[in-house]
Amino acid sequence: MPAIKDLAMHATDQSTPPPAQMENQAPDPAHVLSLNNVEVIYDHVSLAIKGVSIDVPQGGMVALLGANGAGKSTTLKSISGLLRPERGQITRGEVRFLGQNIDALAPQDRVKLGIVHVLEGRRVFEHLTPDENLVAASAVRGNRHDMLRNKDMVYTYFPRLHQRRTAQSGYLSGGEQQMLAIGRALMTQPKLLMLDEPSLGLAPFLVAEIFDIVRRINKEEGLSVLLVEQNAIAALEVVSHGYLIENGRVVMHDSAEAMKKNPDIQEFYLGGAEGRSFHDIKHYRRRKRWLT
Repeated sequence: MPAIKDLAMHATDQSTPPPAQMENQAPDPAHVLSLNNVEVIYDHVSLAIKGVSIDVPQGGMVALLGANGAGKSTTLKSISGLLRPERGQITRGEVRFLGQNIDALAPQDRVKLGIVHVLEGRRVFEHLTPDENLVAASAVRGNRHDMLRNKDMVYTYFPRLHQRRTAQSGYLSGGEQQMLAIGRALMTQPKLLMLDEPSLGLAPFLVAEIFDIVRRINKEEGLSVLLVEQNAIAALEVVSHGYLIENGRVVMHDSAEAMKKNPDIQEFYLGGAEGRSFHDIKHYRRRKRWLT
């Protein structure tokens, strides 16, 4: 496999094509989402992600992996349109959803198109019940009939929420709140579900349960999923492809099976890395081979 440094240099060489060239590119109908050489800057100074290109196939399930601060959440916010409140902006590249350039669309218009972003931190209306949370989320799209149908679907996938539907959401467990956050997203009738660190702070058995439910939703509803995770091992069990991002750049892209078998992925995510970065591991291995 090519060295991570070589992959990063290759990504750097592939600069963003001029606008005229990008407009002439035909959208790929096989992809629900395409990021093409996206660059994001905060406060006109801080470069957060650099030339990130990601594709999510129709009905596919893709993971964006990386350590804390690598640029994963920024990538999702560039898709959902939530950069501006944090004084961020896309300065290069484009985001295409179902073949349409959505860079100029407001966040609410992206939701109406079918993009939903479940933010990190299980953000629910704590003073409302799960049932009221779901009803509130349904106001974005659809009518009462759609609301009732979608609520039944959510309770089918998350029976624990149905049992707790009349309790205040602030008293739910962390796992139940994460289920509710995903359930609220499903009430918007999305075409692309983006999950930001759904395993954060949860026990392993709850992580396995939630990921299994998300996989079922992906298969049974045909819903495309972009999953952002630090827990690479859990994520690679449910997705078909993965991207590894470090320091704002995509440094690896492969099938989930290939990434799970990669010795560097195993070392970095299964221990033994001693706080070093993925790039450091590759550099150490190349140096060790050279010395021997």
